[in-house]
Amino acid sequence: MINPEARLVSDLDKSKIQMVATRDGYGKGLVEAGEKDERVVVLCADLTESTRSLWFQEKFPERFIEIGVAEQNMATVAAGMANYGKIPFISSYAAFSPGRNNEQIRTTIALNNVPVKIGGAHAGISVGPDGATHQALEDISLMRVLPRMTVLVPCDVIEAQKATVAAAFIPGPVYIRFGREKSSVFTTEDTPFQIGKAGIFRDGKDVAIIGCGMLLYNALVAAEELSKEGIEAMVINSHTVKPIDSEAIIKAAKETGAVISVEEHQVAGGLGSAVAEVLAKNYPVPQEFIGVNDRFGESGEPWELIEKFGMGVKDIKEAVKRVIKRK
Repeated sequence: MINPEARLVSDLDKSKIQMVATRDGYGKGLVEAGEKDERVVVLCADLTESTRSLWFQEKFPERFIEIGVAEQNMATVAAGMANYGKIPFISSYAAFSPGRNNEQIRTTIALNNVPVKIGGAHAGISVGPDGATHQALEDISLMRVLPRMTVLVPCDVIEAQKATVAAAFIPGPVYIRFGREKSSVFTTEDTPFQIGKAGIFRDGKDVAIIGCGMLLYNALVAAEELSKEGIEAMVINSHTVKPIDSEAIIKAAKETGAVISVEEHQVAGGLGSAVAEVLAKNYPVPQEFIGVNDRFGESGEPWELIEKFGMGVKDIKEAVKRVIKRK
């Protein structure tokens, strides 16, 4: 049963649900954060329209800096601005930031613990026709391993806006991951969001599905379909991959005895690995992993790729049944 405290949309039918890209939430969040605090500035690497940082540029042109195709320079300029009291957001495709400029993020931002907020756009396999070079599937692991870095992976456009605003007002560096493809809008303005606090979107006693990003919608649909087969799955929105909500994960493992992680990212090093680390140290239970399995992406239509790479509703349901057998 959908958890009423989650305050989600009442109907999960994709034919009726609104579809909006999470990058739009990032763009709206930038403007909202800029309205709240004049220290907020935005830097972009020649992708203002794609990352939706254009909306901030239009509202606050004096606080927007176009760096050009120079992601390494963008990170170091932002670090300097943060060191002198600004709250900089840097925006690019995730394949380039944090992909190309990882060393600068590590050394000038994370090591110095300055409050630069890194927006990674067009992340995941759902970039589609752009192909493997632009489909960032390693960015969560790159950012999660950095000391002092908070990692946020919002599940829809509304949560992406909340995450962007919240990121502006917490200490230290933050990575926010979002996508290009239109995806299901299933949270609401009233859905609780707090960095570091997972949301229980659905109650269940047989298995816990822990996900992040737009694939959380697939997890909810899978759980509703499994309910008709007599399997009740808990669904947890782990929008904060770091610091992960260990308490929620341990509690879910104790209540259900089996866990599945769901993410649009390499299985190695992402949310699934973070969940496994928590379980291994505290309460080991059988776990299955939904994600990309040690391969690069390829060109194709976004939702066809989700299915081909084993991240669809059918794949989640099969993983649930496998993990329950291992209990």
